[in-house]
Amino acid sequence: MNKLDNLEFIKKLDCSNMLKFILDLPEQCRDAYAIGKSININKPAIKINNIVFAGMGGSGIGPDMVKVYLGDELKMPVSICRNYTLPDFVGKRTILFCSSYSGNTEETLSCFKQGLKRKAFIITMGSGGRLKELSSKNSNTHISIPPGYPPRAAIGYMSITVLGILVKLGLIKDKENDVKELFSILTDVRDKEIGFSVSLKKNISKQIAVKLYKRYPIIYGTADTTEAVSNRWREQIAENGKALSSSNTLPEMNHNEIVGWKFPEKLLKDFKAIILCDKDDHERTKERVRITSEIIKKSGAEVLVLKKDNGGRLARIYSLLYIGDFVSFYLAILNNIDPTPVKTIDYLKKELGKI
Repeated sequence: MNKLDNLEFIKKLDCSNMLKFILDLPEQCRDAYAIGKSININKPAIKINNIVFAGMGGSGIGPDMVKVYLGDELKMPVSICRNYTLPDFVGKRTILFCSSYSGNTEETLSCFKQGLKRKAFIITMGSGGRLKELSSKNSNTHISIPPGYPPRAAIGYMSITVLGILVKLGLIKDKENDVKELFSILTDVRDKEIGFSVSLKKNISKQIAVKLYKRYPIIYGTADTTEAVSNRWREQIAENGKALSSSNTLPEMNHNEIVGWKFPEKLLKDFKAIILCDKDDHERTKERVRITSEIIKKSGAEVLVLKKDNGGRLARIYSLLYIGDFVSFYLAILNNIDPTPVKTIDYLKKELGKI
């Protein structure tokens, strides 16, 4: 029996049960929307003209997914801040979401404090920590997320909860039907296509992991729909699989990176290109995906184009995300390593704490 179909082998490696966290994503998304809708929050007293999400890692990719899903429905600029410093335009007409699953992310705490000084309408989200303390102290709305998850595994909570909050604020229409569809489709994808119980012969995530084993993945998304998903793949391959990869976006990469698929010649055969796309992509971008695939194949590298057609945009982009989450887990198993610990990040935080 191969490693990826061997539950006993996986259990020995997966000491913190990352597999369960990933398997539970459909239920997490369903519960997250209910959490967001249940929050007692007053609408801002003055007209809001922009929204800013402050968050790092999994707490930053969640808002990216929300932004892509909503498209033009939010009739105001939406920005993601992954830094210590908020954009200068943040002020009293800004809704500032400060998201940190642990509640102790120093960049997010810095943004929260700046938001207070600028009198932004602040909403915080996480499982506790310093962020919750500061939010309560300053009478801001805090959304409590269930504890006990590795931050990256709480992607459903850190994204779908936001939809419920935006509905409560009257900024978007109710998304109950879309979330129900998301739960149904993710459950089907898990149980029939990518979950552990699906054998390697029929499991696209296991098959992709095998292709990526001891190879360098380059994941491309599209600016219209899947850029955030491609970034999520890269982040998950790093944190779960403990492996390097890169990500970029079409059509932007057609104006620079595409030329680089020539050297170093000896390494190109070990590169694997994955292009994530969607039926809502611009018609010209769809043609670019086709031509880009042809160009990369001529370099000797393998190209895999992934698209999910079932359901609305929310279900489709999260299905692609879900495939990638499982790929990263299976890659960890092939690498004979526990997917949960992130010792390098822990070391980095420890060293920063000394300064």
